[in-house]
Amino acid sequence: MAFGRLEKPEGSRPMSDINMTPLIDVMLVLLVIFMITAPLMTASLRLDLPKTDAATPSDAPSFIAVAITPDGKLHLGEQELAPEAFQKRISELGRANAQMEVQLRADRSVPYGQVAELIGWVQAAGLNRIAFVAQAAASAP
Repeated sequence: MAFGRLEKPEGSRPMSDINMTPLIDVMLVLLVIFMITAPLMTASLRLDLPKTDAATPSDAPSFIAVAITPDGKLHLGEQELAPEAFQKRISELGRANAQMEVQLRADRSVPYGQVAELIGWVQAAGLNRIAFVAQAAASAP
């Protein structure tokens, strides 16, 4: 006489765990994509300096005032300089103190190319702290 169980033997159960490997792979790929593209999105600089409402002077202890007039003349402080003399003088100042801030004042009508060229000269001199100076807009009474 055979004695057996009346219960059914348990078969294989369906897997109830989530396979995390594909999810982690997708997450890592997205992380890499965002790490590569995020700096590219912040690289563009959109400035409309003459229209600022809250222009406040910088409290930098040492700075160089650089200006470019509508006719393209360069000024270092109050002194008007030719482009070659300006480059030479700014290079001397950059070698003397590379942490010095350059406060750039450019007239609204100066073409962007001239301002970009001026910024290139300043950066070539080793001065990387450049502040764009604007005047406060007149408030309505």
